[in-house]
Amino acid sequence: MKNLIVQLKTETRRRKYSYKTEQSYSGWCRRYLNFCDSETISAKKSESLTTFLNYLANNNASASTQNQALCAIVFLFKHVYKIKPGKLKNLNHAKKTRHIPTVLSPEEARSVINNLSGAKKLIVQLMYGSGLRISECLRLRILDIDFSYNQITVRNGKGGKDRVTLLPTSVKKRLQEHIEKVEKLHKMDVVNGLGKTILPGNLSKKYPNAQKELKWQYLFPSRKISTDPRSKMEHRYHQSSQSVNRKIAKACKLVGIHKKVSAHTFRHSFATQLLKSGYDIRTVQELLGHKNLKTTMIYTHVINKGGNYIKSPVDLLK
Repeated sequence: MKNLIVQLKTETRRRKYSYKTEQSYSGWCRRYLNFCDSETISAKKSESLTTFLNYLANNNASASTQNQALCAIVFLFKHVYKIKPGKLKNLNHAKKTRHIPTVLSPEEARSVINNLSGAKKLIVQLMYGSGLRISECLRLRILDIDFSYNQITVRNGKGGKDRVTLLPTSVKKRLQEHIEKVEKLHKMDVVNGLGKTILPGNLSKKYPNAQKELKWQYLFPSRKISTDPRSKMEHRYHQSSQSVNRKIAKACKLVGIHKKVSAHTFRHSFATQLLKSGYDIRTVQELLGHKNLKTTMIYTHVINKGGNYIKSPVDLLK
């Protein structure tokens, strides 16, 4: 099994998959290989895969979990075993659940943001003001911020696509001051023999000196120096999504908001507020980076349902 997982990691890296995807695929393939013996896999590949996926569905795995496992194991078959898994017969698909996203009113968003400080406050302001995913926001480099055109470039977003979204004018000054702090931190790292960052793709080979340039540094660097699990290079990675969500949860508790709020809630709130303000849904789709318009349409359900749309019969009683 160990050799198969090593081959799997090699193939994910060759195709420029993220480290998070590599870890996820490795984990699912380990579970699959432990679940099935090697003879069953080679002789009845599609049957063994169906049996494993049905096992997940029968043990209350969500549809997204089952789909993630399927993608990982199909990748194993195609790029490690070099075989096609074949048609999956008698597959029990996990039931898909449709969730209406949680959104915050402008007053609620303001109260949460006002109870944050430092870089965490800026991160949440950008998610709420630009519609960024938490991962997109944390992966921003200094060069992705364009103060002249008031825009942010999101590189390699979901689906591997780049897009441009707006930079809120209200955060420009604080963001410029924040970049000055990042520059001081970077200069200190360089003096200490560090200061290199991991560049996307093969840019480090094409531009070997770019790793130490300020523009390539993360906009929200971590306080600690860490070791990259792939290259083993010591560098300053970006802040973690867990730390951001912890601060958000603490702020919500302080202001008495009892909704299920996470970093992603501010992206939902961004989309909802734009649609309520009358902006075209296609424009919102582009800003969010949605491939399918149906994904953006979910926010119209938030606007057109509930207390702001339907008059309750009890409110008509005298």
